[in-house]
Amino acid sequence: MPNVLVIDDNPAVATALEMLFSLHDIDTVAADSPEAGLDALEREPFDLVIQDMNFRTDTTSGDEGVALFHAIHAQHPDLPVILLTAWTHLESAVELIKAGAADYVAKPWDDHKLLTTMQNLLELSASRRELARHRGDARRRREALERDYDLRGIVWADAASERVLSLACQVARSELPVLITGPNGAGKEKYAEILHANSAVRDGPFVALNCGALPGELIEAELFGADAGAYTGANKAREGKFEAADGGTLFLDEIGNLPPAGQMKLLRVLETGRFERLGSNRERQVRVRVVSATNTDLPAAIAAGTFREDLYYRLNAIELKLPPLAERQDDILPLARHFLPPGKTLGRDAERALLRHPWPGNVRELRNAVQRAALLTPGDTIQAEAFGFAPASPRTAAAPATVSDEPDRNAIESALRRNDGVLAQAAADLGLSRQALYRRMDKLGIPRS
Repeated sequence: MPNVLVIDDNPAVATALEMLFSLHDIDTVAADSPEAGLDALEREPFDLVIQDMNFRTDTTSGDEGVALFHAIHAQHPDLPVILLTAWTHLESAVELIKAGAADYVAKPWDDHKLLTTMQNLLELSASRRELARHRGDARRRREALERDYDLRGIVWADAASERVLSLACQVARSELPVLITGPNGAGKEKYAEILHANSAVRDGPFVALNCGALPGELIEAELFGADAGAYTGANKAREGKFEAADGGTLFLDEIGNLPPAGQMKLLRVLETGRFERLGSNRERQVRVRVVSATNTDLPAAIAAGTFREDLYYRLNAIELKLPPLAERQDDILPLARHFLPPGKTLGRDAERALLRHPWPGNVRELRNAVQRAALLTPGDTIQAEAFGFAPASPRTAAAPATVSDEPDRNAIESALRRNDGVLAQAAADLGLSRQALYRRMDKLGIPRS
């Protein structure tokens, strides 16, 4: 049940408000002076304060109310305060609104309007407390990850990234193979490095091979090595990636491009730890933790007959699914700032442009876009035009010049996610008034709940 503090020297005012609020399941505590009100705030928490502007019978300047508000705001900056004011104090009330007061209500007040104002503020206050709790929980989880694991400098802020990162840290010490799935440029190799850095073989080598960057006939030689004369141009024996990764981790990127013969050999190594170099009959033994990655739909490749089902289940003992960057919006700005060269900052319009862009190339595209924009910007602050993105929506000839600056559905939904649905904070994030955000949401059919 909400708890409201009423600070007013007139007992009739406190009694009337207490009776009104009790009808709407709101607890009320009354204080008849600024000192009593401040003492009450020290003793117990309140969800909202309603304060008068004058307290001594010989005073009508409103100075007491101004001083009281500033004392409350200094000690409780997030506590909403409604000012009870006569028309003679309106100018002071407006100045206090600018200083952080939630609202003012003229005497004599309208019960319905006062209750509506209070309910809005109480809902916002509850949302802020919930947001603070969520942020506190997220901060503690982040601190625990950073304290307990080697995260290899990964940059993240989105809850979706945290879930993947937590799972990666949880399974890192297992010897089971891990399959990392996700689109190109999403950061799969970074997660492979994290798996290795927190594994039982972290002191061993970390060896990476991009199976999609080599011709099919060379992948087997890269993986398993080759004796001299095993193929045209093999003038001397060479070790493969499995031998190089012995005692450590082998990261196989784009595993879906491995040819059938290589798939069969890889399956045998995963099952026995044994293999032969190309052109050799001598078996070699290795102990390697295999981490693989792909942007290919491997179940579809199995159905098409291009990937072995038994190998898929061997590789996929544990799967880490990396969402595309567009689905982890809260990562965009921290990553962009991370990619900025020293001395460069992002302007507000640039941040909005980054949040609106769909990022089909994911983190790799973001890094390239930021570095290119920094290079093309002569000053310290990068503006939106430096990225060269297409406009978020076309502007018609009759449309006002501000239409293209209005946030689209993606920008609004992203702001709501970042602020846990708190509309006032989402509006501030977007550079809008709350009323403007309401109108925009209604126009786009976005529910306010």
